[in-house]
Amino acid sequence: MKAILATVASAVLFFFGTGLDPLPELAWLAPLPIFLLAPRVHGGIALASAFTAYLAGSAGSWSYFWHSQSIPRPAALAILGGSAVLFALSAGLFGLLVRRGHGFLAALAAPALWTVALYVVSLLNPTGLMGTFMTTQADRPSIVRIAAVTGGWGVEFLVLFAPAAVAAALSPGRTRLVPVVALAAIAGGLAFWSTPASTTLSTKVALIAPEQHRWAVDVATRDGQALVGSYVDQIAKLPDGVKTVVLPEATFAVDQTSRASLVAALTEVARERDLDVVTGVLDTTPDGRFNAALAVPPSGAPVEYRKWHNGDSPNIRSGTETTRIGLMVCMDVNFADPSRDYGAAGTGLVFIPASDEDVDGWAHSRTALIRGVENGFSVAWSAARGTPMLADARGHVLADTHTGGSPFSVVVADVPAGTGKTPYARFGDWFAWLCGLLAAAGIAAAARRSSDLERQVVA
Repeated sequence: MKAILATVASAVLFFFGTGLDPLPELAWLAPLPIFLLAPRVHGGIALASAFTAYLAGSAGSWSYFWHSQSIPRPAALAILGGSAVLFALSAGLFGLLVRRGHGFLAALAAPALWTVALYVVSLLNPTGLMGTFMTTQADRPSIVRIAAVTGGWGVEFLVLFAPAAVAAALSPGRTRLVPVVALAAIAGGLAFWSTPASTTLSTKVALIAPEQHRWAVDVATRDGQALVGSYVDQIAKLPDGVKTVVLPEATFAVDQTSRASLVAALTEVARERDLDVVTGVLDTTPDGRFNAALAVPPSGAPVEYRKWHNGDSPNIRSGTETTRIGLMVCMDVNFADPSRDYGAAGTGLVFIPASDEDVDGWAHSRTALIRGVENGFSVAWSAARGTPMLADARGHVLADTHTGGSPFSVVVADVPAGTGKTPYARFGDWFAWLCGLLAAAGIAAAARRSSDLERQVVA
């Protein structure tokens, strides 16, 4: 009965606290019933309960993964099943260590195992990583702010550490006070990091995204010319003072001939409004098809950034030479680079044309926000079929909306430039490696105890 109640409670909390539209506070509570259960039942029951709770709790995302255009179904099954297995192993390790008197180590090792495993997945998965515990907290700047030091891995760890520490404090044993003290220290650290957004060196930025996105409309066609005219009209209507406008990913398809006409049209409106126009383009030149962000200034030559990450396609690496302003494209935010390169260079503002799948728009925009916090740059995320968003380098959402309901969605805000060069940008994924050491220590402690018991039985 304990296992059933804990499984149901945890599954319900996971359902509402994680996924594509989470209630962030519930994410902290979701693991707690399982962590409370794990030391009090047989290990097999704890593993089964944890696996079931997480898998059932992810039911709100099943349809998205099954019908996703960017995630193959075998990969979707691996993500859903693998995440449930990983949570079960983390809970199992927690229960084992608590039963053997290592309450404080259990509170550290369980979230560390989860975090370092996700870090490894982020290195191996061709679509990167999004939609984990760190994403659930993306609208809580005081929490996400620690990513500037630890990367998003610090947030990932913290969301699991809090319930693990509480469960360790309430479990049988002698180390009840230590996890509570550690939790209080981390809460104090969060309060320290909760600082107001900078208001200096602001740039007025606009995002324009259509209600229904048509992927890479050929500029050379009549439809393409009409689409160019529609965007030019929208840019002409923007408020005074806008210095940069960002359009979605692959808004236009161009080749060597049609590129010139697109640049000419965008340059004309850029000159009239004295602003930069950033748009996503799909270059269809036979000898070099690529997805790019094209920045067209009022005068001078356009700047092009070619998308680094294209799922299972080869990476085309270019475009991080600039320091004050940066460019990325959509899926690039699912990976540590090139964001970290921008942070190391001191980039203050990054413009990102994107295209999502409607239901995942909020989660993907907040993945971009976390990259900005990690590396100290503000983010202009212009997504078709998603959530256009402007956010500062400290994780404050300055303005956002969800596409639909009108022919074009327009978001405008004054965006303060970040300073880049955060500790995370300098030192990288040090916290993920620390989690690896903590997880290894927990596993070693559990294994050593098992070996001691086996020797006692033999003797």
